[in-house]
This record gives sequence, structure tokens and C-alpha cells, in this order.
Amino acid sequence: ESGVNDLITPCHEYKSFAIAAELNKNQLQSKFACEVIRFASACMNIRTNGTIHFGIMDSIDDRGWKHGQIIGIKVKEREYYVDALDYIEKCFPENVQEIARKCIHPPVFVEVISKDSQEQRFVVEVDIEPMSSLVKNRLFEVYLPKYHEDSRKVILAKDRALYQRLGAKSEPVKHNDLATFIQGLQDRDAQREKAELTSAEVNTEISQNLGRKLSILINDGKSYMDDCLQYILVTNRCEKDNLNYINFLMHLNIFCVFDFDEDSNVSGLHSKYKEHHATRSYFLQDFSNESKTGNPPSQKHLCLFDQTNWIFCNGRSDFHGDEKPCDENTWIRTKKKYLKKAITRICDEILPKRSFIVLFLLLSPVQKPLVDTFQEFYTEMNGTEYIICIAESRDNYRKWANLAQASCSIESLEQCSIVGMKLSHVDATIQSMLPSTAQPRHLPVSTRGLCTLPSLEEEKMFSLEILCVDQCDDIKLDLLTEKQIQEIEQNFYRGRKIIWENFWLADKRRCGEIIEREACKDASKLLDDILRGSRLNYSVAKLKIFHHPGSGGSTIARQVLWKRRKDLRCAVIKASYSPATVCEHALAFRDYEEKEISHCLPVLLLIEDYDEDYLEELKNELMDAVATRKINSPRPYFILMCCRRSNDPERLCKASPLDTVAVTHKLTDSEKSLFITKLEKLKQKDVKPEFILTFVLMCEEFNETYVRDFVGHILQDIDRSSRDTRLMCYVALLNFYVPNSYVSLSHCEAFLGLGVYTERKSRAYDFKSHLSEQARMIFIELRESTTYISSVRIIHCLVAKEILHQLSGNEPQSQLAMTLLQEKMLFENRFGQEEFIKFIRDLFIRRDKRSRGDNTDTLFSPFIEHVCKAEDCEKAIAVLKAAYELLGKDAFFAQQLARLHYNNEKFKDAEHWAGVAKYHLPNDSYILDTEGQVYR
Repeated sequence: ESGVNDLITPCHEYKSFAIAAELNKNQLQSKFACEVIRFASACMNIRTNGTIHFGIMDSIDDRGWKHGQIIGIKVKEREYYVDALDYIEKCFPENVQEIARKCIHPPVFVEVISKDSQEQRFVVEVDIEPMSSLVKNRLFEVYLPKYHEDSRKVILAKDRALYQRLGAKSEPVKHNDLATFIQGLQDRDAQREKAELTSAEVNTEISQNLGRKLSILINDGKSYMDDCLQYILVTNRCEKDNLNYINFLMHLNIFCVFDFDEDSNVSGLHSKYKEHHATRSYFLQDFSNESKTGNPPSQKHLCLFDQTNWIFCNGRSDFHGDEKPCDENTWIRTKKKYLKKAITRICDEILPKRSFIVLFLLLSPVQKPLVDTFQEFYTEMNGTEYIICIAESRDNYRKWANLAQASCSIESLEQCSIVGMKLSHVDATIQSMLPSTAQPRHLPVSTRGLCTLPSLEEEKMFSLEILCVDQCDDIKLDLLTEKQIQEIEQNFYRGRKIIWENFWLADKRRCGEIIEREACKDASKLLDDILRGSRLNYSVAKLKIFHHPGSGGSTIARQVLWKRRKDLRCAVIKASYSPATVCEHALAFRDYEEKEISHCLPVLLLIEDYDEDYLEELKNELMDAVATRKINSPRPYFILMCCRRSNDPERLCKASPLDTVAVTHKLTDSEKSLFITKLEKLKQKDVKPEFILTFVLMCEEFNETYVRDFVGHILQDIDRSSRDTRLMCYVALLNFYVPNSYVSLSHCEAFLGLGVYTERKSRAYDFKSHLSEQARMIFIELRESTTYISSVRIIHCLVAKEILHQLSGNEPQSQLAMTLLQEKMLFENRFGQEEFIKFIRDLFIRRDKRSRGDNTDTLFSPFIEHVCKAEDCEKAIAVLKAAYELLGKDAFFAQQLARLHYNNEKFKDAEHWAGVAKYHLPNDSYILDTEGQVYR
């Protein structure tokens, strides 16, 4: 413990808090608040920084402990300590409450590691920082809280007290000394101002905190790294000695590289990168100022884009083919032209805004082409918010900055640059933040031990999202703030698909446990039955989970995976890859690090919202592959856990009861109790119901009356003429009629007019901030795991249905769809266009089928059938015609028009549209059948 030093160096006070930590919530909070507020008052009145530590021995009376010894305390709930600071508003006078809040920092929980105990303990620290701008001319008197055993209530002291630091203690100012203490206020303010100025000067002279700056810039403000961000690397010649200090690049999610080193492929960065990522070596090379041959690169090598967006530039051949080589000026103009083309394509078409960072790594003296690259990115990205520059050499940076300031100010460059930090320090700093450096990932093996799964091996099985035994253990828990943890939990209860971090945090008791529904137990029992084997001896078994939309089927499937990850090999299938590819990777996954393939662990593969033909083809591929091995096993090789939405899951379960589980909105009595208890716990954390809407609706079993009243309450006073209300209607239309549909964030931004900026500064808006309060509550933002496309949908399809009903008013749904078709901003937006068009097509022509789990087999899409029933067939025909014209005169739209006409006995028109469809696809059997039906 220490007294006042130079006002900036904190004074320290210790509290063992061993007994208080075991008290009930009210007692603990009053005791904690009393100690913090007493200490804070003393520090703020003396104008010194301070830290009070709970869990460090403050008395020598206790036998066996020494003063200042770290003992730690048990922390039942971190929220108890955080919320205890709400006493600030009760204990400080009203005129200084806000100031006190700013000076008293939230509690920090530092884990205590003990060789002698496995029990988790913490030292809880609270920092006090009375900045002169806040506390000047202020005194901080307090009423201290105290818990009374008799009344079992917390009562504030009757008299206010003014505290000060005397030595290592916080003592009240005696009445006789009060006048003198108040007179010294101005002197203390002057000393504080001087101390802050001196401290700032000293810090400037020493150095900037480049480590912190680097960690914030490289992670887009996060305190940890994840796979959400992609990186574009722009660099130049890397000296041989520096190759040992760029290992961090091997772990970044690098999209492509602009490499200004003509020897890179032989001895530079490219050669090193290939050693680590043989399958992911995509470089934009040879933009350097001179070539060894003196010839420019060919056009096809200089900027080649294929369908998977790999981007290559690694050739040096004559640009004019057999003609005479062009002169130097033409060569430079050619390079700049294709450089601009590559950058424009990346920023405008391939990568979503805010999903990538451009990293300039200056390893050697800078040439003009590298600066040209910066200026192109600066222009395309409207500023430097997502640009970072790292340069160990100040001379290299200075030359680069002097050239780059033609388009960007020196001040802006300095804000996004790490200058003078040794490359080895950069490497170590970034690697310390990488989850993969914490520990390797592991898989279970047949001997009940573990094997390591290096990232290179995992990348080879790219069609599988592999769930490891120690999934998420690479996350540094101490770097996750309570706010981040709460956000992960609330996102799930708002309606986002559950992620592994939810289960992991629940296991670590850092958030509430995930409710296990009865269907989860049923699925686990069926899985056990499958694993015990049967006389049928299937090599590939199926476990089916059919669920009402939004009833938690996906959560249950992932719960089963999470629970079995230590004794089975578990993965999620990425159905965007072909069945043959998935089969190849599934076999490799099963065999990996196993000596005898006949004794491998079964592989549990989750596939969601699949097409029946795809599933059947995958099953056949797996069975054929197993058959070629001619190995008999009492247990299946593979178990396909098939999870799919259905409007009638109980009917499908009844048809195949031995391998099927039904999940509905209806809760059992025991489930109701669990959900109500969970809801109360969330409310106790001050989580408002509107932030966990899907969970609240689940608690009410999606009762129609409740949903109607709930939506009506949210939509009260909504501006029906606003753009975001119109967007809400469009998204609701798609979400209700098209399963699993969404609208990309890029489309939403374009529709709301957020994509164009006149300022040269970085993007300074947040999508949600431009929405009305109602839209923020109704929309949920998603991120597609394979394409990383950010998208928006309504929190639940039943909510979408009710929004559609309540917002449409007197506007028929056909008119809403017609208006949607006329929204050029939506149809002309290039990013995510393919998915958007697919959902629009499904809105008009995707029919319900019982084989897909729908209630009935429909003749037309549910939307078209609604228009025919609620309005008339002429409206349905009109909107289908408009869609036909807009979507490139699609043959299958013409087919639907033919069917719609002949079903309403408009045979001449039906004949015309059947002919149009046949003109587009003359040999399609479905269209020919439609033509036959017309004539029949």
C-alpha cells in the first residue's frame, strides 16, 4: 500500500475482502461500494490517481497471511461488483455524480494462479483517475452505505464525510481542519494540472504506445483477433534477415498480396508464404518499377480474375505478343491501368465494405508504384479508416509519407501508421493476439487420446467446418470484455444462429447456460442407439431433426455436436461444395492421424436446410467410398445429422420414428419452467425484452395473439413513409414467403442511400444508426460463415408475417411486390446480387412440397397463391409478367405464366406463354409437359 506520490503514479490500498466475498448480494455490494467510494473520495479530493485492490491481505491479524500477500477472492457473479458502483448515484451529491462516474473506472478482474489450488480466484481492482478537467474546483463529500443486520437493509450514513489520503489510508477530514483543506483546493488543482502536463511531455519523449496502437489498428478496434477480417497485404522487398520476423503473416486471413519485389518468388516473401500455404498462395506480383527482361507483363497475367476471385499477377511476357516491345512510358501507363482495375474490382465487387484491412508493410526503400497503390486504395475506400502502414525504418516511412501526402494529409497518415517498431516486435505482438498461438487444436482418436490438427491440415478439408475437442479454447478469455460477452449472448437470444462461443462461454460460466430442450435429449438417445449398431449394419446412418422455423432446431443439432465432440469426430458440412468434395474430405477427416482405418471413430456430420437430392447423392458417395475399402464394422462410418425446417415436423417424425426428432414451438411443462427462469435471469441483468425478442416469443410459444400484440406495440407511431419502413416491408415479404432468405447489408445500405460519400474521410456511419427504433428491434444482422456476406432479416418468420399484415394496410401484397420490382437500387447493386435474385425468383416460382416438409403441395408459389386468393388472378398474372421482364425473360417465369393462365381457363394466353418458354428452352421436359397440359 502506498500514499500520494506525484499524483499520476497511483496510490494503492488493499482489502482482503475474504469474508465479504462470501456474503449475499446486498451485503457484498454495500461493502464493496463503501470501500470503493471512500477510497475514490479520498483520491479525488487529493487529486491523485489510485487503485484499490480486493483480494490482497490488508491486515497482519489473520494467522498464516502476510500484509500485501495476494490471496484472491471467489467471484460468484462479476455483475455484483460492476452493479455495486450504482451506489455512486446514491452516495455522491447530485452535482458531482456524473463526474464521479467518469473518475471511477469499472472493476477489473485479475485471475490469481495458485499451484496449491484449482479453485478460481480473482483480485478485483478499481482505478480512480481524477482528471483536472473533471474535478477542478470540486469537493467530493459522500454518504457511505452500510448493511444493517436487524432490518436487512442498506442504509446510508446520516452525515456526509469528506475523505483524504493520509499516508496509505483514506481518512475523513476532521472538522477543525475543514477550512484549511478547502483553502488548499486551488493549489491541489494547480498541482494536478502541472502533473498531467509533465506526464504527457515525458510520455511523448519516451515513445508512443505502439504495441497498443498496433493491436487496435490490426484488429479494427477489437482486443482479440478472429476470422471475420480479411487482409490485403501491400509490401516491397523483404531482406533475408527479416524473413524470420514475418511469421505473423502466415496466420492472417490474407485475401491477396500486392508484392513489389521482383525476386519475391525466389528468395522473398512469396517463397516463404508458399512454404506455409501451398494451396493459398495468391499474389499480385511484379508491379515493381523495372523488370528483368525489360518487357511489360502480358495483359492476361497482369490482372486475371477467375470465378473464385483469386487474383493473379505473376507473369512477365511481351504485352504485344509477337510485336516489338513497348516503350517505358507505355509500360508504366499499362501497369497503372491494371493496378487501378485490380483495386477497383476488389473494393467495389469482391470484398464487402468494412470486411477487410489494407496492410502496407514497408520493408525496404519505397518506390513510386507502391505509393500509387496507396493512393488508389485511399480513393476507393474514402479514407484511411481501414488502412494500416507498418515501417521499422523511419527513413522508409518518411519517403513514403512525403509521396503519399499528395492525396492524404501527414496527420491522417500518422494516425494509421506504426513507425519505428522493430519488425521482430511487430511479429511477436501480433502473434500474441492470434488465437492459434495459444495452443494447437485437437481431435479425438480411437485410442481415446488426442491428436493435433494443424491449420494446414484443416484447410485441406475446406468443405467441413470442423469442431475440435478444445474448440474456442484458443480465445483469450481475459481479453473478452463483459460487454462483448453480453453481446454474444444477446445476439443468440435475439434470433441469430447459435455459435460455438455461446456453448464455450456457458461451459466457462461466463454467461448463462444454454437451455436443453427435450428434443435434444431425444436426439442424443437416438444417436446412442445408432452408435450401438444394428443387424442392418449401415455404413452411413441418418439422424433427422425436423423443426418449426425458429423453434431452436439448429441449436439442438449443434448442442448434440458440442456434447459429442470429445468422443466422436464432429463437423458441419458446407453444402456449397459438391457431394464428391464433401465425401473426399469426410474420409480424410475420419482417417486423419489414425493407424488402422478399421478402428476409426465414427464421424458425425451436420447438414442443414439441405436439398433432398444433394443429401441422397452425398449418402451414396459415402457408401460407395466405404464399400471400396471392404471393411466391416459394428458401428457406422458416418452419421449424417440432417436438420431442416418443416411446417409439420410431427408428421415427418411419425413417418420415421426410429431416426427422427420433431422440434415444435410448443413447450413441455418442464421446458416452460426453464424458459421462464432463464428470462427472469436475463431481466435481472438489465437486459430489456426488446433486445432478446426471439427468446421472449419462444417463451410465449409464438402464440398468434401474443405475436400480433407484440408487433403492434413495436410498430406504434412508425413513419410508414420512411425508407427504412419500406425496407422492412420488402424484407418481411421475402422472409415470410421464402425460407432462409435475407437481404445483404450492401443492398440495404444502397437502398437507404448510405453508399455514396462526398467527404474524403473514412466511413463514419453505422448501418443501425440510420434505422428507426422500430427497425433496429425488428432487424437482425447475420454473417454467412462461408462467404462472409453480412445480411439482414426479420428476427422470425412469424414476426415477418405479422409485419407484412400490419404495415401493408390497404396496400395489396401484389402492389408491394410490384413496387419492390421497381427498386433499381436493389436490383442494380452488384455485391450479393446472385443471392438476392435467387430469393426474388423463389418468391414468384418456388412451390411448396410436402417432401420438403411443407404443409401441402401447392400449384404455385405461396405468394402467387395468396395473390390469387386474396386479390384476383389478374393481379398475379401482372406481377409475374413484371418479374419476367425484369429478370431477363426467364423461361421458367414464362412457364408459370402458362400454368397460371390455363388453370384460370385463359387458354390462348396459356398457349402463347408456353410457346415463349419453349422458345427459351426447347428441350426442357418440364416446359414440354406444360405445353402438353395447355393442349390437353
